[in-house]
Amino acid sequence: MTRTVQCVILKKEAVGLEYPPVPGPLGQKIYDSVSQEAWDQWTQLQTMLINEYRLNLADERAQKLLMEKMEEFFYEGGVAPPADYVPPSERPK
Repeated sequence: MTRTVQCVILKKEAVGLEYPPVPGPLGQKIYDSVSQEAWDQWTQLQTMLINEYRLNLADERAQKLLMEKMEEFFYEGGVAPPADYVPPSERPK
């Protein structure tokens, strides 16, 4: 049977994650209140942040920044892209 949650992003009942995506209390909070669809939205944003900020994920500061951005995305109203970010669809060819 598929697990569902009241998703904080979608604002509706949706298919939940299979397991907490990160360790600790934040991972449990996400597991309890974030849908798979919303998690997929986060992973796309996370990829953009890693690329735009040129983050080295072996660096603890980069890991901390991503965890902060994750919490902002799910529980603080979202994350703004970097000031100079231009979506691929708007870049000159």
